Amino acid sequence: MSPVLWAAVGTGFTFLMTAMGASLVFFFRKEIGGSAQRVFLGFAAGVMVAASVWSLLMPAIEEAEAAGGSGLFPAAGGFVLGVLFLLLMDRLMPHLHLGEERPEGLSSSFRRTTLLVLAMTLHNIPEGMAVGLSFALAAQHENSQAALSGAMALALGMGIQNFPEGAAVSLPLRKEGVRPWKAFAMGSLSGVVELVFGVLVVLVAGTIQPLMPWLLSFAAGSMMYVVVEELIPEAHLGEHSHVGTLGTLSGFLVMMILDVALG
Repeated sequence: MSPVLWAAVGTGFTFLMTAMGASLVFFFRKEIGGSAQRVFLGFAAGVMVAASVWSLLMPAIEEAEAAGGSGLFPAAGGFVLGVLFLLLMDRLMPHLHLGEERPEGLSSSFRRTTLLVLAMTLHNIPEGMAVGLSFALAAQHENSQAALSGAMALALGMGIQNFPEGAAVSLPLRKEGVRPWKAFAMGSLSGVVELVFGVLVVLVAGTIQPLMPWLLSFAAGSMMYVVVEELIPEAHLGEHSHVGTLGTLSGFLVMMILDVALG
């Protein structure tokens, strides 16, 4: 298969998991409880930290060194650019986080429900890039079982944490008065961005091959921005912050086990 098709399959799986989570709106009307929400947010943070290191930064360094250069500059440079990209998106894109009353980003006339979906969409951009690039890397190294296994581990880890993310979008929308089918559709659409950005970033990498190490570390920087700026602070809101801490450590452990077991 071509790298683009590989990326579409990988990000298609993570999108499907988001849609499955969003489908919970047909069975439950209540939002996810505060403690459970903190566990899910912490779990997502742990998965993304582990993925940033093992699935993105280390392969970026290895790819740069295999090309005869230093792995330090592309890894560090791409990481910084990824952070700046998400910082800019965070400042420009209108969005509203769960539990907040005041939207972030540029002022807009968007409805509250739309702003909630855009907040989750912002999280999913670096996830899509990460999964897409990992499968593209596996396609480039057709004889490397380790590269394919690593990509599968990343997609599985992202998919697991995308399930509660889908529910975290659709259930609050239902509580806001949105009809179940529309809440499901909007929750699912928040995950479509993973498929779109996963394929787009692979097209860029295929056009300019030496960019692969930069793009891998770019995705890592973007994900780490989301983790530090939003996921970890939100996972520790409230009285029992140890719940969010355990969720983060569990996510890190699961992603590490997946990477080692499948790698």
